Amino acid sequence: MSSGYTCLRCLRGQVGWLLRKGSAPRTAEGKRYINTSCKPASLLSKPARANAGPIQQKAAYALDYQGQYAKDEPVEIPSPTGLASAPLPKVEGRALLQPDNLFHSFSNSPSPAIRRRAAFMKQHAYCPHPSHHRTRLPTSPTDFTVDTSSVRPSVPPAHVKFECPDCGIPVSCSEEHWADDYESHLEICETLKEINEDDHDLNSGRFFYEFEYPGEQMEEALVNMTNWDTCLYSREFRALNEPRNMRQATRLLTYPVTVASVLHELSPYNIRRGGRLTMEGLKSLSALRYTLHPPRSGAGLDMKGIRPNPPPVRIFILGARAESSLPREVWVQMSHMFPRATFHLIFVGPESMANRDSEFPLPERTPENPFGAIIEDRISHQMKISTFVDYYHTLHTAGLFYPYDPYFDCFMLFHPGLGHPASSHEWEETLPQLLETKVPIICTGYTDWDMQRDRKWIEEKVGGEYDLLMEPGENRFRSLRWDLNDLDPSDISCGNWGIWAFRGKRYETTRKDA
Repeated sequence: MSSGYTCLRCLRGQVGWLLRKGSAPRTAEGKRYINTSCKPASLLSKPARANAGPIQQKAAYALDYQGQYAKDEPVEIPSPTGLASAPLPKVEGRALLQPDNLFHSFSNSPSPAIRRRAAFMKQHAYCPHPSHHRTRLPTSPTDFTVDTSSVRPSVPPAHVKFECPDCGIPVSCSEEHWADDYESHLEICETLKEINEDDHDLNSGRFFYEFEYPGEQMEEALVNMTNWDTCLYSREFRALNEPRNMRQATRLLTYPVTVASVLHELSPYNIRRGGRLTMEGLKSLSALRYTLHPPRSGAGLDMKGIRPNPPPVRIFILGARAESSLPREVWVQMSHMFPRATFHLIFVGPESMANRDSEFPLPERTPENPFGAIIEDRISHQMKISTFVDYYHTLHTAGLFYPYDPYFDCFMLFHPGLGHPASSHEWEETLPQLLETKVPIICTGYTDWDMQRDRKWIEEKVGGEYDLLMEPGENRFRSLRWDLNDLDPSDISCGNWGIWAFRGKRYETTRKDA
C-alpha cells in the first residue's frame, strides 16, 4: 500500500522499526546532532532491500534521496495533506548550528577549527594601534603600518588578544587600545562580523545545496554573462535566495566563471564606452573565441559523421595555489559554457599541490614524464587537468609547451602579486618569457591598488614591450565572500576583486618601395 494512504502513526512505526535494527542510545532532549561523515546512502543493503516490504523500501529510498543524513536519525517523512510533519528524534553526533545561531567569538566557537584559528591569530597577528612600533613595511595605502596618526610610536609591538564584542574576532592587544582606535575599526567591523558568521556557517554541519552544480544544457540556452544572478539563472542553478548562500557559492565559482567571462563571445567586456576592452584585446580574444565557438560541422555518431576535432584550448594557470585544489566539478562548469570546445587546464607553480595531500607522493620523473606531472584525464570528455609542481620559467626553457598558438593558448594569473615585495623576484625570469609567447595574459587582483602595483612593476621591468588588452577594473564575477588575513585582522579582501589583461607587444611589418 502506498505511504500516501497510510496512517501517520503506522508509517512512523514502520520507519522506526527499520532504524532500531542498528540504533545507538538516544541523547537528552533539547539538543539535535548531526554527523556529516561519509556513510552509505541507505541503511538497507541490496539483499535486505529486495526482501523488504513496500513501506520499508519507500523509507529506504527516501533515505537515499537525502544525500546527507544524521547519524541514527530517521528522515522526516512527508505527512499527508493537512497534517503536521513527523518530528525528528534527538540523536548523537555533531552539533548543528542553526542560521540564527552563527555568531560566536572565535575563542569560544563551538568549532574546534575556528578555535585553533583564533589561537594562531593571537600568536602571530599584531595590534594595529598607532602607539605600537611597526614590525614591517606597509603593503598598501590602507595598511595599518602606514603612519597617518599624530601619535608617535612608543610601545613595543604586541599580539592581538582582545576580541571585539561586535565582530567576535581578535583585533587589539587590549580593551583600552580597541576603544581608543574604535573609529578606524568601525569601518570594517560589520564586514568582520559577516566573515565570522560565514566561517561558522561552513562549520555548521548543514547540507550545502549551493554546492550542487548543474550539468550540461542544450546549446540553444545561452548563458547570460551580465552578472552573478543572470549567470546562475541561465545556467539553471538552484535558486540562491539568501545572501550567505550566494557568498558561499561564488567563493568557489569565481575562478572558472572569471575565466569564462573574458573568453566567452557574450562577454560583458567589450570595446564600447565603459567596456574596458581595447582594440588589441579584441584582436587577441577574437582568435580564442573563434576556437571556443566553432561553427557546426555536421558531426555525428555514424561513419558519415566523423569529423576532425581541433586540439583543446590550453589555459595555463601560473602560480596556482588554492585554485588547483578546487573540486573538479567546479572547473567543469567552465566547459559547460563552451559546449563545442575542449579544455586542457595546466596548473603550474611550486604551491600547485597545496591542500591535495591525498595525491602524494608525486609521480616519479621518468623520460615519459620528465617533470613529474599529475595528469587527470578522466574528469570530463571536455576537460583534462595537468599539474606541474615547478616554476613556469623552468618548463618554458625546456620547451615543454612549445609551440604557442594565440588561437588555442591563454595564460591566467590569479592574484599573482607581480609587484608585491615578497613575490616579485619570482616573476622576474618568467615575465619576459610570457611576453615572448604573444598570447593573452589575464590577471586578477585583490584591490585596485594591487592591480595598479602589478602594472607599474611590469612597466618598470619591460617598459613599453607589452600591449594592454583590458583596462584594470572591478571583476563582475568576483567572490562576494570576504576573507580575513589571519596574520593581520585589519586586512580583508575578496577573491578576484579586479581583473585586467595584457600580452607581449606585437609589431606589424609593412613593406615600402624604395
